[in-house]
Amino acid sequence: MKSNENPADPFKKALAEATKVLANDPELGVSFTVDPPGMNQEGVRLPQVTRRMTREEVLLARGTADGYALRRRYHNAATHMKFAPEGDMARDIYEAMEVARCEAVGAHDMPGTAGNIDARIAHEAQRRGYAQIRESSEAPLAVAAGYLVRHLATGRPLPEGADNVLDLWRGFIEEQAGGTLEDLGDVLKDQSEFARFTRKVISDLGYGDQLGDDPDLDDPEQDDQSEESAEDDENPDAQGEDQGSEEDASEASPEQSQDAEQDPSQAQISMDDMSDMETGEEAKMPDGESEMEPPPVAPISDADPNYRVFSTDFDEEIKAEDLAEPAELERLRAYLDQQLDPLKGAVGRLANKLQRRLMAQQNRSWQFDLDEGILDAARLARIIANPTIPLAYKQETDVEFRDTVVTLLLDNSGSMRGRPISIAAICADVMARTLERCNVKVEILGFTTRAWKGGQSREKWLQEGRPQLPGRLNDLRHIVYKSADAPWRRSRTNLGLMMKEGLLKENIDGEALEWAFRRLAGRREARKILMVISDGAPVDDSTLSVNPANFLEKHLRDVINMIEKRKAVELLAIGIGHDVTRYYSRAVTITDVEQLAGAMTEQLAALFDNNPRSRARMQAVKKG
Repeated sequence: MKSNENPADPFKKALAEATKVLANDPELGVSFTVDPPGMNQEGVRLPQVTRRMTREEVLLARGTADGYALRRRYHNAATHMKFAPEGDMARDIYEAMEVARCEAVGAHDMPGTAGNIDARIAHEAQRRGYAQIRESSEAPLAVAAGYLVRHLATGRPLPEGADNVLDLWRGFIEEQAGGTLEDLGDVLKDQSEFARFTRKVISDLGYGDQLGDDPDLDDPEQDDQSEESAEDDENPDAQGEDQGSEEDASEASPEQSQDAEQDPSQAQISMDDMSDMETGEEAKMPDGESEMEPPPVAPISDADPNYRVFSTDFDEEIKAEDLAEPAELERLRAYLDQQLDPLKGAVGRLANKLQRRLMAQQNRSWQFDLDEGILDAARLARIIANPTIPLAYKQETDVEFRDTVVTLLLDNSGSMRGRPISIAAICADVMARTLERCNVKVEILGFTTRAWKGGQSREKWLQEGRPQLPGRLNDLRHIVYKSADAPWRRSRTNLGLMMKEGLLKENIDGEALEWAFRRLAGRREARKILMVISDGAPVDDSTLSVNPANFLEKHLRDVINMIEKRKAVELLAIGIGHDVTRYYSRAVTITDVEQLAGAMTEQLAALFDNNPRSRARMQAVKKG
């Protein structure tokens, strides 16, 4: 292997070829990207695999590739759309069960895919914190329905976290739809029959009002013909499956473990990496007859590979409810409400203004003076007065309003103590409630450190003899006050945590911003907005005392530059008494914390405004 060659490239190439074979589509495009995984008509996007090729990266890439390939192979978009429900919850259940069906059929025909997809499910469950959920109301019902279909169809136990979501809902699902679920095995390989089966399950679960019209009532004869055609198409496939699977196995790369019975001696990549994966070690790649040098350590930051952190052992990403008892959160929330009671009226009026503007963007509109469409009755009078004027028509159109998620990242540093953090908390709370009413999901995050002037990281550094230029030298604390999928009513008390004595310490903005960006970029919404609220530059005395003075500030600039260049997330910032316009291209600075609610409202409203002039006003720099 050449010294400048990426050791992950052979794996990526083999995985791409195996994915095409598994999908039965030799023209399928396969790419690896830091953007969220996805699939469209042209190809699939898989998670990036770094030079380290850790076990987690490899299994996640394989599991994602297998999932998309099986959906490509066994899923028909036209059939899917024909039976799709109209309501949101019903459609979510319908989608989750169809994904589970494709993966279950694939696991039956090609058993090697099952383990890979289990690894992907485990990763998703861990990322979404499913293992920590204790109430069924906090667990997504649609996800549980998909898990149950997979479990019943394959007989495989679910990974940790996923099994918790299923356990919370299983009793309810089986009580309501147990009789229907008994027919699962009979309909699994027929997409049309499975779609009807899914609609029956949805009705059993109490969402029948969201199904819409029965598609079988539209044209029964045509449906019968399509079913016969589907059976004709599927039977030859079933008859030739054994032969096809042998051909697929000969073309697919064995390193992907698509077929459990394939010969390991024919692998293009050394099977040592497979044993490493089972023992939890990092994956290895071949380099011919000589041993490969140890891979370089993965960088801490995607924005700056040279950014250093002395130790990440003591960092924490934690939910707000885990930092205080429920009774204390209730008390802190009551204190927050009482302290800001005079301000809530003004904030509420601004929130209502924001809601009106957002709802206006989602309404339908009319196009006039068309050559065809609905006759415009308002123009009939002038036609009667002058018959030579041609008839005018109008047509109703939907205004484009993309599925959107907003993340509010709040500076929880000590300098925000007092009125600034109180107003930031109540504004975030009201904005979340308002946007939720407009079907815009909101995530509220906070960032600080666990200690003043260095915590356990600094102690470890002292014990190791104070090495030069250690990098970041404090313990991070990243707080999730409200996840994007959690309803506001279940998260409102969490914001009271910001009133907790001793919570607010130092601020390392760059890593917090990159953390929030990664959470947001991994979501499936079409539009992603990240708003940062801060009152100063990044400061951590322990870090800055043993590193260059601009160490933290440079990293913040690098992260902002990365986010703005990738354009996957729309980034904007509000500085409270601090000029953040020198960091962010979209920013506004306010001199008085009382202006925060108005600034947040105007910035968010302008982002959703289709009027270019309004958007230009939002991007204009305001200096206090």
